[in-house]
Amino acid sequence: MPRFVIEREIPEIGSADDEALRGASQKSNTVLRNMTKQGKFIQWEHSYVTADKTFCIYLADSEKEIQEHAAESGFPASVINRVVNVINPVSAEA
Repeated sequence: MPRFVIEREIPEIGSADDEALRGASQKSNTVLRNMTKQGKFIQWEHSYVTADKTFCIYLADSEKEIQEHAAESGFPASVINRVVNVINPVSAEA
């Protein structure tokens, strides 16, 4: 299944407390469950939170599911990039 990196511009998200982040996660999970019940394939792996953005890693059939999740959850999908490959330090070895 394709993997995507979603950049979400959310002012001051890095200042959010644990309760606010938990609430955002719950909202996202609810939308994901509803989409899955509709036969759509989308899965949230994890997110990196910075001062004013999150970078979310998702598995989905296509960008369409990512856009639908953003619209339903209220979390913007400012930039959506499909991952074409993954490298790491071990990639340097033969």
